[in-house]
Amino acid sequence: MLWGASLLLSLGTLSLAGVIPRDTSAPEINAVLEERQDGACTNGPNTRSCWSSGFSISTDFDAKAPPAGTTVTYNLEITNTTANPDGNGARPAMLINGQYPGPVIRASWGDTLVINVKNSLQDNGTGIHWHGIRQLNSCQHDGVPGITECPIAPGKTRQYVFKATQFGTSWYHSHWSAQYGEGVVGTLIIDGPATANYDIDLGTLPIADWYYKPAFELNEQSLHSVTGPPTADNILVNGMHKNAKGGGSYYKINVKKGKKYRIRIINTSVDAMFHVAMDGHPFTVITSDFVPIKPYVTSQLGINIGQRYDVIINANQTAGNYWFRVGYGTACSNNNILTSNIQLGAILHYTDTGVPDAEPTTSGVTLKTDCDDETNLTPFVPNTVPSSIISAPGELDLNHNIDAAQNNLFTWTIDGSTQRVNWNTPSLKTILGGGTDFGNNSNVHEMATKDNWYLWYIQTVTFIPLPHPIHLHGHDFYVLGKGSGTWDKSTAGLTLNNPTRRDVATLPAGGYLLLAFPADNPGIWVMHCHIAWHASQGLSVQFLERRGEVQGGSVGSTSEFNKGCTEWNDYWKPGNHPYEQTDSGI
Repeated sequence: MLWGASLLLSLGTLSLAGVIPRDTSAPEINAVLEERQDGACTNGPNTRSCWSSGFSISTDFDAKAPPAGTTVTYNLEITNTTANPDGNGARPAMLINGQYPGPVIRASWGDTLVINVKNSLQDNGTGIHWHGIRQLNSCQHDGVPGITECPIAPGKTRQYVFKATQFGTSWYHSHWSAQYGEGVVGTLIIDGPATANYDIDLGTLPIADWYYKPAFELNEQSLHSVTGPPTADNILVNGMHKNAKGGGSYYKINVKKGKKYRIRIINTSVDAMFHVAMDGHPFTVITSDFVPIKPYVTSQLGINIGQRYDVIINANQTAGNYWFRVGYGTACSNNNILTSNIQLGAILHYTDTGVPDAEPTTSGVTLKTDCDDETNLTPFVPNTVPSSIISAPGELDLNHNIDAAQNNLFTWTIDGSTQRVNWNTPSLKTILGGGTDFGNNSNVHEMATKDNWYLWYIQTVTFIPLPHPIHLHGHDFYVLGKGSGTWDKSTAGLTLNNPTRRDVATLPAGGYLLLAFPADNPGIWVMHCHIAWHASQGLSVQFLERRGEVQGGSVGSTSEFNKGCTEWNDYWKPGNHPYEQTDSGI
């Protein structure tokens, strides 16, 4: 079954001429440039800032093309099956290559990824979004049905092709309604340089909420609830956890004493904010999302949906077992597992001889319960946002609507509008055809001039004081400021010199969030709340960036795009499918 609702994000923007200023004054950057940028060393445990000739951790990957790489190919197949990740019992699921999470996709900075996705689901379309990937000049491979593609029809295959212009950690997931809550999710690594040294890369550590009922059923419930979305039943760490009755198993992180390890933590939830800590092993944080940052040490991290943090731990404690603790941001979400006596998390296990394979007895820090972003995120490569962008910002008023005539249909609105995509006629199809009518509830906003800066702020006006993790496709945005209450439109407290950059930032409950980015990537890009229920309730907008270049062929070959729409239109027609679209479609 599939479900629906709609919602929005209508937004005013400001366009200002000028290229992105590059700050080369920082001494620590220049030192690395002088030492590393000539390619005098290769990447290794003691030289993680190095990469290849002319490329290092000091390279601004938004301003300079990555080194030439190789072509890396993956084949993914999505099927109807069952899943029992925590031992509570199998439930219907939709999985990639029969596993949860799906396969880890791995490439290197500069590689071209070719990923063939086959939809073997019985009654569902699908489409895979490569979260955080810039998709420079390849928006037709962004994987958002109704915006950058038609859904992949049952029995059909779509080939996604894009270059890894960034490096770091991310994930991929279905962007077709609430489908990723059914299990259509996996993780992604782009190897590259780093801002601190380590010995061994332990890979990705995805953390998610888990529901015992199918996500599509819960999505429909959420669409028609005036008391909020359903409550999750458990959490999963890399697809494993104990259940409330003590069944199931904890995921084990194996280390050896004396080594430094990189761990790539990802929140792949439907509706959960987490706080994480490792008993006795502080985190050295080296990236947020895809942006390398100046390293800092902390005892715990808050991570909202879609966010990623790469951390380094030093296995220098007494060989034994230690908790990797996961705490809930109960200020914005809840979970039935919290009423049990089950410790949430995973186990850090020293594999040294004589260490028993047992649950830890260690105690750790008291984890926070708020839903706030981390604040010590200083990009390693500095950039400056022009101050003139503050003079006339565009305001996005976040509200909600309840339609009693449609069985109390709940939608989120911005400026009174909502978004609902058309799977048969995605926005990119309209653009390529030279059209300007995107239909009602499309929420398309144009950014026409190359490299001009645009600023908008999201202002909460609803009486429902919830935080929202806001995710932008096709870009990292610059977080100029946020706060509670109403922004006074002054520059007080704003950061223009090397502000935090990332692709997911949290709009504070009852507050505002200021975001800026330049029009440096032609395409059609969605921005949405990453709470799956809210996205289904329509909390999203589209940015049409440099329309003329898109129509002129800047996105490259559209053969897969056209084939996909032909196949979908042959499938999605009256009487040929068992349900209708009832939500936003994304």
